[in-house]
This record gives sequence, C-alpha cells and structure tokens, in this order.
Amino acid sequence: MTPDETDEPAARSEPSGALERRDPGRVSTKTAEAPPDTAAGNLPGTAAGSLPGTAAEETPAKDVEPSAGTRRRRPLRTSLIVVVAIAVAAAAGIAATGTLGGDGDDPQSSAPSGPPATAEVERTTLVDSETVDGNLGYGEAQTVRAPASSADTGTGTGSTGQGGGSGGDGGNGIVTWLPEEGDVVKRGDTVYRVDQREVPLLYGSFPLYRTLRPGTEGADVEMLEKNLRALGYSGFIVDDTYNSSTAQAVRDWQDDLNRKETGTVEPGDALVASGARRVADVQAAPGVALSGNLLTWTGTERIVGVDLDVQFEDLVDNGTKATVELPDGNTVQGEVTDIGTPSTSRGDDSASGTGESDAGSGGSGGNEDPTLPVELTVKDQKGLGRYQAAAVEVTLKAETREDVLVVPVNALVARKGGGYALEVVTGDSTEYRPVKLGMFADGRVEVSGTGIKEGTVVGVPK
Repeated sequence: MTPDETDEPAARSEPSGALERRDPGRVSTKTAEAPPDTAAGNLPGTAAGSLPGTAAEETPAKDVEPSAGTRRRRPLRTSLIVVVAIAVAAAAGIAATGTLGGDGDDPQSSAPSGPPATAEVERTTLVDSETVDGNLGYGEAQTVRAPASSADTGTGTGSTGQGGGSGGDGGNGIVTWLPEEGDVVKRGDTVYRVDQREVPLLYGSFPLYRTLRPGTEGADVEMLEKNLRALGYSGFIVDDTYNSSTAQAVRDWQDDLNRKETGTVEPGDALVASGARRVADVQAAPGVALSGNLLTWTGTERIVGVDLDVQFEDLVDNGTKATVELPDGNTVQGEVTDIGTPSTSRGDDSASGTGESDAGSGGSGGNEDPTLPVELTVKDQKGLGRYQAAAVEVTLKAETREDVLVVPVNALVARKGGGYALEVVTGDSTEYRPVKLGMFADGRVEVSGTGIKEGTVVGVPK
C-alpha cells in the first residue's frame, strides 16, 4: 500500500518547537520553556530551578520509546498546578493564623477573612459591682457593767462609760431584777433594779459622769433636759443650764421612779445609750451583788456586717447601695452607713494582745490580709423575714453608667503605640476602628469612637 492509500489519520499540526521527531531510544535534552508569568523562581516560596516535581533538564534513558504524538509539556503543567495549589494553601494558612491581620494601626486595613466570632455593640446600663460575704444580725454587742462604787472612784461612773447602777445612793447593793434575752429597752424603761430601785435608760452620746444640780452648765445638762422633755416633763427650757425649773422636773421624774426626790442627778442614776437597745445576753442573776458584767445588748434593728478585703475599699463609701441576698434567695436593699478602719490579722500576735500564737489554738499561725469592717442598714426590716442571724451575700454597687455603648472586653485589639481598636465587620470584610475606653464591669467595657454605634458588629476571638 502506498502512502497515499494509508488508513492512518494525518498527523496534527503542532506549534513550532512543541514537538520533536526523534529516533527510538533517544531522549531530548532540551529543557521545556515555562510561560513568562510562571518562570521558575518567580512563584512565591520557590527558588529558580526548584519547582516541585520538575528537573532542570531531562536525563537520557536507554531503551525508552515514547509513543508518537506524546506531549512533553504535561509534567511541567502538572507541576505548576501543584505549586499554585501550595501557594494558595500557604496564603490561606497565613490568613487563618492572623499573620497578615491588622494590628489596629490602620483603620481601613481589611482582613482576608472574617473573625471567628462576632458580637454586637450594645447600649445599656453598666454597673461596677462586687459580691462579698456578709453576716446578718443585730451588730456588735456591747457589755453593760455594774458601776464602780463611789468609794472606789469618787464618781460612781460605770466602767464601760455606758452609765451605771445606783451610784448616788452609795454602795453597790444587790441586783433584784434583770430583763430577759431578746427584750427591747427604750428611753425611760428600766434596764435593771438594784435594791428594788429602778435604773432607767436615757438617750445620748456619752454617760452621766458628774453630779448635776442647780448652777451646773454643760452638754450633759442639755442631754438630761432633752430626755426629760421626751418623757413628758415640762416647766423648763431645754438648754445647757441646770436651774430651779430643771430641778423641779427632776423631782417629778424621781417621784415616778419611786426614788428620793433630791432634785439632783448622780452618775449612776441612769444608763445612757444612743437609742433603744435589744438584750443579747444576760450575764448576772437576781440576788447577786451589783458587780461585774450584767448583760450585753445591741441595736434593735438587724444590720449586715461585712469584713471587706481592702482591695475592694474603693467600692464602698457612706451611702453606697447594695443588694443583700438571704439564704432563701430573697433579696433586700441595703446602704452602707458605717466604715471602720482596716483591722490587723487575727493571726498577728501583736493585734490579739495575748502574745500567744495561733499554732496552739488550731489556727494557721500565718498572717491573713487585713479587712475593712463595713456596716449596712436595711430599711425593709420585714423583708428580712424571721432571720435573726444568717450568712448572706452582699453585692456592692460602686458605680453606675447609664445609656452607654459596651462590648465584650476580649473584643478589644491593642494598637501599636498605645490605645485600642475594634475589628468592625463591614460586609464581606473587616476594618479596625480606634475606640476610647470607659468603665469596665462584668466582662464588658464602655467604648466610644467614630463609626461605633449600637448594633455595630465587631469581631470577638472564640
């Protein structure tokens, strides 16, 4: 058969230089030329002549007979696809790790992909608070002691400075009556009886410490006259002068107490306290000599005491509001009314005054952080229920900011040179916008800045 009569298809025309007719067993030593935009060494992360899956020149091989029409560029094309895939994967990895992410310096810088999580800027009331342990009760109890005899001191003044016993009538006498635990003693009520003589309660800020008679002047005279007026006695002017009108009112008072009407008042004739008192514990008994501790008492309203860690000292001030949670889950509102001074640790021997170590009494023997005694009053006494003493939780509200924009604290991005920014989501990209910070509370922070408003979506790390 002649060439013109062959059944084989005519050879396809190939671009010049694309194919080379060779004899069997011979391999071309020409190096395939790469396209200009993918020349070896011009791809990211590759070096000249080191493309993955390619060699600088082909190696002769014996007895190799390539089939007719085989293209020699296929290995190079496959290698280029692999290289491009590696480069794309590397870029994606960089974006995912944040290596190319913005640091907040350029407000217009865009991230290659969205943040792992987002949150919206909220408008709310931000409250700076701290929850601490507290104790519900009637406050610290004070001890009422029998007055020292006039023979011992020359004055008959009670040893606690809270008043005393018979005093003016001389001698200690015998206790003939005492109140019961839980009793409330008000102005004019009897605190105890000695030799059946009543010793009443007066309101004031300091005890009777001297004999008051016509011609005496001072703040103690005014205190006595205020109490007489409150008890219903009249005929005198409340001032700091003890005159004959005052003496007459005193006689009327003494008559009602079944006392000798002398018109003068001795230091032990009455006890003085700042207000009504609740008997906490009775420590004496009728029939014993009037001496030593008689009883302890407290205020009549339940209060909350807190031993506050000094690190939270800035959370409290007189008037600071607080929420008190009771053991049953109910809550009442309280207010800070008294702040003491930081106390030394109970483990500190110098503070205990005993000179003994805690090691011998079951204590740890180590120093604890000092605490700040804080007292809170509760106006809604009925809201406290039947609890007389209980452990409670107190949430102190130090500062409140109303109608402010807030974001989670971990949404903040530190900027080089100082300050912070937020990664704001804008469509399919993000940009960093600088913000000013306000108050921090409950894991959130107050923010403000250009382009930051309620509902703005910001990036938050997972």
